[in-house]
Amino acid sequence: MKNSFKLLLTIVIIAVITISCGETAKKKQEEHNSVKKETVKKTVDTHEKDSEIQLNDGKLWSANYETTRGILNMQQLLNTFSGEDSLEAYATLKSNLEKEFGTIITECTMEGESHNQLHNFLVPMKDLFNNLGSSDLTTCKKSFKTLEKHLASYSSYFE
Repeated sequence: MKNSFKLLLTIVIIAVITISCGETAKKKQEEHNSVKKETVKKTVDTHEKDSEIQLNDGKLWSANYETTRGILNMQQLLNTFSGEDSLEAYATLKSNLEKEFGTIITECTMEGESHNQLHNFLVPMKDLFNNLGSSDLTTCKKSFKTLEKHLASYSSYFE
């Protein structure tokens, strides 16, 4: 069941990304979505093979404002979290983080390799979100710490 849920979540993320990212002109939208579908599939497939985010020839990738704002908002949610001994608090945190994640996806305007690398950064977060909703407090705490480190690494790859 856990694998089915992960597959479903991956499909939902791919669908949201495919629908939300792109150009406003119809022809460009169709071309962009076609490329994006291939990119998302490759990113997810590659991630399954332990793909890691890479720098842009030693430089940071340019990210759109909305993405950076969303990452900062998620970091703020973690920084102000005070329910470390409450499963309900972790479930609420998970929900709030997923809302920010959804905003990043829907406001995505990035293209090309920076877009691919953003996906390499974002895709691992789905498992961390899932673990925040665990019925085991130790799993929630571990996921919190891992997510905190992961979000802190954003500035090592994007500007």
